[in-house]
Amino acid sequence: QVQLVESGGGLVQAGGSLRLSCAISGRTFSSYAMGWFRQAPGKEREFVALITWSGGSTTYADSVKGRFTISRDNAKNTVYLQMNSLKPEDTGVYYCAAKNNLAFIRTPGAYDSWGQGTQVTVSS
Repeated sequence: QVQLVESGGGLVQAGGSLRLSCAISGRTFSSYAMGWFRQAPGKEREFVALITWSGGSTTYADSVKGRFTISRDNAKNTVYLQMNSLKPEDTGVYYCAAKNNLAFIRTPGAYDSWGQGTQVTVSS
């Protein structure tokens, strides 16, 4: 199991940008896929983006496609989520998650490890 620590959240105006980071430690993870999820108050946790650790393949939720970019830095053991053109509906707690397979699965229950979350608030 890996340990995940998110950072980079904050308050930003609509149209602004933020970059979230997820620092990863623990066992080796060449076969892992890393995901970003978010949860707004009163709503279920939803998939945002995924990247495979070894090949760097990515997939995104339709709601963020073209605005968000997921990436990873193997040397720093860190995954990033660059968020541009932010909207008030992007507000929520953003979580980094990991699972020990490369399938493009968007269901939270498929992920083995989770960070504590970082708050993103977009004002209108």
